[in-house]
Amino acid sequence: MNILVFSWRDPKHPLAGGAEQVMHEHMKGWVAAGHSVTLFSSRFKNSLSEEVIDGIRAIRKGHQYHLGVQLAGFFFYLKNNDKYDLIVDQFHGMPFFTPFYTTKPKVAVIQEVAREVWFLNPLPRPLNWIYGIAGYLLEPFVLLLYKNVPFITGSESAKRDIISFGIPGKNITVVPHGVIVTRPTPFPRKEKIKTIVFLGVISRDKGIVDAIECFTLLSKTGPYRFWVIGRPESEEYYRYIKERVIKNRLDDKVKFWGYVSQPKKFELLARAHILINPSVREGWGLVNIEANAMGTPVIAYRSPGLVDSVREGESGLICSENTPEDMVDNVKKLFGDNLLYAKLQEGAKRWAGMFSWEKSKKQSLKMIENIGQ
Repeated sequence: MNILVFSWRDPKHPLAGGAEQVMHEHMKGWVAAGHSVTLFSSRFKNSLSEEVIDGIRAIRKGHQYHLGVQLAGFFFYLKNNDKYDLIVDQFHGMPFFTPFYTTKPKVAVIQEVAREVWFLNPLPRPLNWIYGIAGYLLEPFVLLLYKNVPFITGSESAKRDIISFGIPGKNITVVPHGVIVTRPTPFPRKEKIKTIVFLGVISRDKGIVDAIECFTLLSKTGPYRFWVIGRPESEEYYRYIKERVIKNRLDDKVKFWGYVSQPKKFELLARAHILINPSVREGWGLVNIEANAMGTPVIAYRSPGLVDSVREGESGLICSENTPEDMVDNVKKLFGDNLLYAKLQEGAKRWAGMFSWEKSKKQSLKMIENIGQ
């Protein structure tokens, strides 16, 4: 089959995250099975308009925001519709509205519904509120356009949310995510000073403000070190976060690593004692599994997706309330109980070991081949 995948970002985009990695792994599996895959996504600074990534033809046109990439994708399809047998329409807030312009077999891929995340966009006021209100109100109606389209998602939380918007449960297949681990050699010891790490895009929806508040409260109770790994969503927001760190007198305790390579990321995760994840909403929470694979327990908010990727009392702890104060209490609880910490370390490694991309790719491959027949 010739497969066309619409996505707002590709894996080389500076702000690419777990959703892009997940889609890329599935596409690699389809290519390995003999299918031809074209990925259409947004352009970014210094990006090539076209290149081949792991056997996948990547085409970049249009801006990621303001429906720019969706419009570019529509015109691309009009010119090339006879070349493709199956369309994969990936949601990230808004999809590509393919039911409006093609009757070809299609699959919708969604990691999570956006809901309150619409209001956490990086646009300046009042544009951010206009954009947020419009997205929040339109999202349920947009999803209903896909009522008869098969869905792939990555967690039971996401499936429940999609069903709540009127999509029949029989149309939704949960394909668990795999994990790609680069194990450090030699394997590092934990830091001598208690080290807490935040891993993800530095943005409002990922909860970086709550992470900084958690760091601030902990810093008043003893010697801690705090690491932030990930790119900022925007330079303006990055300045705001760094100013907040200075204001809270944390500048000598917080290290911003920025974007790091895969080997460096896993080295840092292995050296840290705890990963905290105060994200508002996730489709799954791949960073939790990555930390667990290094024997690092996770303390997470009780948010959609995170409650799926963190096993309470086995791979980490889930907050009773989504507040920095409750997260601090859980950090102190874990550091105050060596037996519990050792139990979660072992449980974390077992839990992470359950996820394989080979299994996940086979599941999605079977699905797209059945739909495309």
